[in-house]
Amino acid sequence: MKIVIIGGGPGGYVAAIRAAQLGAAVTLIENKYLGGTCLNVGCIPTKVLLHTTELLDVLKHDAKELGITISDYHGDWPKLQKRKTKIIKKLVGGVNGLLKNNGITKIMGTAVFVNAHQIKVISDNQDEINNAATVIDFDFAIIATGSKPVIPPIPGSNHPDVITSDTALSLDAVPESLGIIGGGVIGCEFASIYNAFGCKVTIIEMLPEIVANMDRDIVKPLKEKLLKDGVDIFTSTRVESIQESAGGLTVTTSSQTGEKTITAKKVLLSVGRKPELSTLNLDLAGIKTARGAIVVNQKMQTNVPHIYAIGDCNGGVMLAHVASAEGILAVETIMGKRSQIDFKTIPYCVYTKPELASVGLTEAQAREAGYDVKVGIFPMAVNGKAMIMGETTGVVKYVTDAATGEILGLHMAGPRATDLIVEGALAIRLEATVAELMATIHAHPTVGEALMEAAHAVDGHAIHLMR
Repeated sequence: MKIVIIGGGPGGYVAAIRAAQLGAAVTLIENKYLGGTCLNVGCIPTKVLLHTTELLDVLKHDAKELGITISDYHGDWPKLQKRKTKIIKKLVGGVNGLLKNNGITKIMGTAVFVNAHQIKVISDNQDEINNAATVIDFDFAIIATGSKPVIPPIPGSNHPDVITSDTALSLDAVPESLGIIGGGVIGCEFASIYNAFGCKVTIIEMLPEIVANMDRDIVKPLKEKLLKDGVDIFTSTRVESIQESAGGLTVTTSSQTGEKTITAKKVLLSVGRKPELSTLNLDLAGIKTARGAIVVNQKMQTNVPHIYAIGDCNGGVMLAHVASAEGILAVETIMGKRSQIDFKTIPYCVYTKPELASVGLTEAQAREAGYDVKVGIFPMAVNGKAMIMGETTGVVKYVTDAATGEILGLHMAGPRATDLIVEGALAIRLEATVAELMATIHAHPTVGEALMEAAHAVDGHAIHLMR
């Protein structure tokens, strides 16, 4: 069984390894760097920077309270950039080692469909490699080409000081000021990073709230923290133009309150991502697309039965862990194994301070779906471990079906939220009830106790809350 995988990101390389484990002859084609956006200009580098900003926040606000006296400290941006590069290099090297260990053939270059059963590879210098190895015959192909930042049609968005998330990770120096267009996950994470390093940050969001896909009760603590730290946030605000000015760049916005201008040295475009399909020649393979994404069924299969598409390129949930799960699903389907993904259990995470994490239905979504909803909320301010850590901002919130007690959603803001959300994902996957969560002993003292308390709070029985 010959399987060709196009793209070496968290979807492609995971699919390649799983296919090799199941006995397939696997060729992986990558046109830029192993690990894709996630390892190189996405998940990993942003979290490296965010970890340091979290420590800076502790030193700035909590050091004395925690019994630490430091006479002088400062964020060292160049040194942090070196650390980021070191971690990326180590992880990418690890992926390369795993490919070798599993006997996977790796080819660096751009994959282009010749027809529905052949792919040719073009080298980095865009000259075709003229030997037999560059035209690859395959039994099955998996497309995992990922996505790229959306550049909105805003006048002035092509200015050199208007940057994307890719560039924002590797600036030589921290700008004096930064305007961020888009208050989603990426925008808020970059706001936290640059604000911690002394940059004046302004978020401009067209929707009524930042991080609009998450439950309002957990987004509120993040918004309050950003505002407290000096980040300006303008919601329900549309960007009309970006122009060069004496102070850097002037961003002209409009809202119900009228027109407003914001000046910043650099402007970050953070309005989303779109599938990267530009070099594939999908038409030659007969692969259908819709709204700029490859059309797939529940098994990630395209309209061409032996070609699959996983991760961002199929226009679904654009998260690295979803791409990896879809890669395994596609490979196991190809190899004749029963496989499935429960898309109700996808965790969504924001690695700010406080961290946000969410799985399942929000309260609003559950009510819209017709459920008789009961909610349990427990504040981090009452959790002993959160007090010890000095991170008492946030809440744990369960959304449940009042009739059955089934957990429909778990939403968290606070310390270790992105690690603890797996408990909610598993609970939803197993159709667990609030009673089953309450009956599960949680270790003390841990932040995880707040999950048990929030389960008790659904029926008004939280032990550590005043009645």
